Amino acid sequence: MLLSVLDQAPISKGFTAEDTLKNSLRLAKKAEELGYFRYWLAEHHNTNGLASSSPEIMIARIASATDHIRVGSGGVLLPQYSPLKVAENFKVLEALFPERIDLGLGRSPGGSQKTRMALTDGVNKTLSAFPRQVEELQQFLRGDIPKDHPSFGVRATPYTGGNPEMWVLGLSSRGARHAANNGTGFTFGHFIDPSNGEEAIETYSTHFKSNYLLESPRTNVCVFVVCARSDEEAEQLALSLDMWLLQVEKGLDTRVPPVEEVKRHTFPLKEVEKIKKNRNRMIVGSPDTVRQELLRLQELYQTEEFLVITNIYDFEAKQRSYELLAEINFD
Repeated sequence: MLLSVLDQAPISKGFTAEDTLKNSLRLAKKAEELGYFRYWLAEHHNTNGLASSSPEIMIARIASATDHIRVGSGGVLLPQYSPLKVAENFKVLEALFPERIDLGLGRSPGGSQKTRMALTDGVNKTLSAFPRQVEELQQFLRGDIPKDHPSFGVRATPYTGGNPEMWVLGLSSRGARHAANNGTGFTFGHFIDPSNGEEAIETYSTHFKSNYLLESPRTNVCVFVVCARSDEEAEQLALSLDMWLLQVEKGLDTRVPPVEEVKRHTFPLKEVEKIKKNRNRMIVGSPDTVRQELLRLQELYQTEEFLVITNIYDFEAKQRSYELLAEINFD
């Protein structure tokens, strides 16, 4: 089982974006030391609680401070951007850090309609163009824009000896089809909505078309994990994640609250039920509990890799969660 990290750079209450991004750098160095396979940065906009609005910049910073761990995006929100510009960003990264860069792509609008329009400079771009954009991005990366294409003759620079690994992120069979049709890896977001996971993975594997990027299907699955010495300690730490998810879903303050604040909160029945449902998106417990659940999900999804996301308040406890996870023997 390969273990990797997805980092949304969540800002804990009482801390700053500067604190958070420094902690991302610390966590990436620790992840490499612990043997994690890759470290991905998410992209979010117009939110006070997530500091990762520019994964390309964070990729360069983290890759320059590490030696061998793969570093990438999870993912660049392609519908808001030009395939040429994304290709050039990642060609530069590939030139700087050969064979270490991953280009994960998301179809998400990136926020509210107003936020999206600001990202596109007022151009009302359709999300349905995503499959075409993925194809054009691949063409720019390998330098073979068709002669009948309006951009024929335009080359993505710099010319590099290799290209980043490409992944498409998705929550359903639609996203799986995008990945399969374009011959990319497929990342399933169990941490967002696990309900369509089996179907999505099966769709991807069934319809995968090999190309210059990838000869056979390759998947990974992203899941929330909170690991501590005991189930009881992990449950305490996860209270901040429970509350954070409620706040995110309500469009409220998206900073991660401290556990003490959560304990003072009176949860109405509706919130209790929502927390219980959200627990399907995560694994919380001791190393033994986490091991059993990850092995169950591995069997369910038939995947060799998990991207682990741990959005809890205390950074030291977060780092310790990754340490305990790395020590688990999955044989």
